Amino acid sequence: MKTMKVLVCEQPKKLIYQQRQTPVPADTEAVIKMITVGICGTDIHAWSGHQPFFSYPRVLGHEICGEIVSLGNKTTGWRLGQRVAVIPYLSCHHCGACLSGKTNCCENISVIGVHQDGGFSEYLSVPVNNLLAVDDVAPEAAALIEPFAISAHAVRRATVAPGDHLLVVGAGPIGLGVAAIAKADGARVVVADTRDERRQHVEQALQLPTLNPLDERFETALRAQFGGMLAAKVIDATGSQQAMNNAVNLIRHGGSIIFVGLFKGDLQFPDPEFHKKEATLMGSRNATEEDFVKVGRLMAAGKITAEMMLSHHFDFDGLAQAYEAQVINNPQLIKGVIHF
Repeated sequence: MKTMKVLVCEQPKKLIYQQRQTPVPADTEAVIKMITVGICGTDIHAWSGHQPFFSYPRVLGHEICGEIVSLGNKTTGWRLGQRVAVIPYLSCHHCGACLSGKTNCCENISVIGVHQDGGFSEYLSVPVNNLLAVDDVAPEAAALIEPFAISAHAVRRATVAPGDHLLVVGAGPIGLGVAAIAKADGARVVVADTRDERRQHVEQALQLPTLNPLDERFETALRAQFGGMLAAKVIDATGSQQAMNNAVNLIRHGGSIIFVGLFKGDLQFPDPEFHKKEATLMGSRNATEEDFVKVGRLMAAGKITAEMMLSHHFDFDGLAQAYEAQVINNPQLIKGVIHF
């Protein structure tokens, strides 16, 4: 029986290679051979033991680009050798959320690489309904469609429109995607991050203004960007308790806060401040097919590119040894892609 190499997060801070049986597709599935897989904050937090909704052991990886190598008996419209990206959210399609079109927050959702084994493996079997054809997209860019789709979903949750004044807090991959997509949608975007190198990346790769939220003149500088006002909308992509608790102080009266980052803990902010502003508070989780389609369209138009977030490349065969030093403890890492 043919076997494949997989990289398993056996427990927090322990990655090991294993040999497993190569999957055979079910009737409505395709087996894909990995080409590239992005490394997400989820994969970093899972290694550290700080990822909500997670159990061990687990094969990580949900930002996936691969090539179809076998197809189930009841699949149509796909071909061997076709390059695909994966929509990693497997929804039940019968709960209240699914029936209302919010498959991204299905009550019974299973996310590839989080709730079930994912793409840190040479092969993976995936329902064909969760595939996107990406023959015309470079593999390293195709591996980033999923994080860009999460960003696109947050922008859609925020109902960003041309001319909107948007503050993006956090210039990690999701924040970068939010900023790039909101800019493409015509918003006036400012990005806040505490790290100099990330602000420089935003200014160079996205051509957007940045601010340091630790600067004592931060609020003055923020108001200067928005004609003397605070932000109409804040999308927080930090996953930082301190930053998220402070978001209500960054919006103008009548403003909105959208949390796309998350942390293990409780949110706390002053209710009088929240109420006097008649603030709107929303969470944003995962993405829907609509968001993936939008990302594909923006990539095709050149309005978003892999270079906006991609900073590092890794080889699958050496990843276990490199993970702690070059991924977990690498302050220069913005987004890494694994090559198989």
